Amino acid sequence: MRNVKRKLIPVLLAIIASFLAVAVVNAQGSQPYTPTDDDVNRVAKQLYCPVCPNTPLDVCETKACQDWRAQIRDELSQGWTDQQILDYFVSQYGERVLAEPQRQGFTSLVWFLPLTVALIGLGVVYEILKSWRKQKTTTLSAPLSPEISKEMLEKIEREIREMD
Repeated sequence: MRNVKRKLIPVLLAIIASFLAVAVVNAQGSQPYTPTDDDVNRVAKQLYCPVCPNTPLDVCETKACQDWRAQIRDELSQGWTDQQILDYFVSQYGERVLAEPQRQGFTSLVWFLPLTVALIGLGVVYEILKSWRKQKTTTLSAPLSPEISKEMLEKIEREIREMD
């Protein structure tokens, strides 16, 4: 029995030491997350200034934008995702704060209308080029007018040869 206890004590000490090591590592890893300026700007680029028209939040220097960036930093440090932060600002100030409109409902026209217009434009250009080509081939293949006699054609050809 003593022999078993002697072998069991080092094993138990090794298990306890490994638990302590894991606890120390976990304690060090639980430091609060501090977002960098790049993290804040990643979200701020997706928002517009509430005061200045058409100015992205990441480059605007107004007090309102500085406050918004500070709020974004706080929310990121609390573990919010980028989408949660954007959703919060949209719920508070409306979709006008978004740099890129959402792709749903009426705002989806912003994404599909330019594509539709471009496709229609390409179709129109194709049809115009096709009609031009058709006109060009019909004018080139038109027969000579019957009003010019054979003798007159021969005379014209002779004069052209003499000029050379």
